Formats: sequence, C-alpha cells, structure tokens
Amino acid sequence: MKKNIAILASGSGTNAENIIRYFQEKDSAIVRLILTNRQNAFVLERAKGLEVPGFYFPKGEWERGEAILSLLKEHAIDFVVLAGFLARVPDNILHAYPNKMINIHPSLLPKFGGKGMYGDRVHEAVIAAGEKESGITIHYTNEHYDEGAVICQKKCPVLPEDTPVELAQRIHQLEYENYPKVIEELIFKL
Repeated sequence: MKKNIAILASGSGTNAENIIRYFQEKDSAIVRLILTNRQNAFVLERAKGLEVPGFYFPKGEWERGEAILSLLKEHAIDFVVLAGFLARVPDNILHAYPNKMINIHPSLLPKFGGKGMYGDRVHEAVIAAGEKESGITIHYTNEHYDEGAVICQKKCPVLPEDTPVELAQRIHQLEYENYPKVIEELIFKL
C-alpha cells in the first residue's frame, strides 16, 4: 500500500515538483498535499498543474499548527517533506511526526545553517568563507532550524571562479538526484 506524503514548501517548488514526478512513477508512495505559508508561492501553481491539492495557511494558522495537523490527519499523511520551506514547524506537528519529517539544506551542515540561512544566502556565505566544497544535507526536522539528526550528505566542489548562481546549479542537481531517493528509502522503513 502506498504511503501518503505531504510537502511543505515556501517558494517556487522545483524540488516539490521533482518529488511529485518521482513518486508518480513508483508504487511506494504518492504526494497527496502541498502546504505553504506564502499565498503567492509558485509551488501552488506547480501543484495544480500536477493535480496535487495545494493549501495556503497564513502566519497565525502556521504558528498554531492545529489546522495544518487536522489536514494532515484528514489525508492520512504518513510522511512530511520540507522542500524550500522557510517557516518553523510548530511543535504539535513535529510531535505528530517523530522521525517522519525531513528537510533538505543547501550546505554541509552544521556549516551555514540556522535561521535566515537559505537559498543564495547560503551559497554567498560558502563562497565568502573560501570553502573548497559544499553540498546538501538531508536531516530530520526538529524544534531548531537545521539541527535535526543528519540522514545523509552529498558533496560537490566549490570552484575558485564560482558565483552563487553557479554553485546553486550544482547544489540543485544534488537535490534533484538524491532527495526523492532518500525519501523513498525512509518510507520503506515505516
């Protein structure tokens, strides 16, 4: 029986789309919901185009978490995936999905993580620090930004002439290649 996934996303939704498409070809799971904290997040358009229900919750509802948790239960969600989600997940949702909620971060944590470290901000910091490599970290979600237990990391070089945009392209490739596979591996363990 397929497991039900919900994706939390705040932005354009390229990772969310990649995950949806990956599981459309699999018997292991299906993405049932896209949830966002931004009314104009393009991920909602992607979800609509892929026939996945998308829901927006304003700040107060996110912070309380009750309406989100109710929706997750209503759709029998087994596993929650953060994909470019920028808000803190409320404790009541975290506690409802222990070791069943993961996030991806565009650096090799613990370096360049924490509140406010996302997207190009991370890549700019990596380059400014003179790092020779960067990558992605897939980790469990907990009460603190980017501090959950690491599930896996994948690396790529930081080249001397890299701009944040060029580094981001290599990071995105790592995300697209690895995130769906790690999700699937974890779902098999449920």
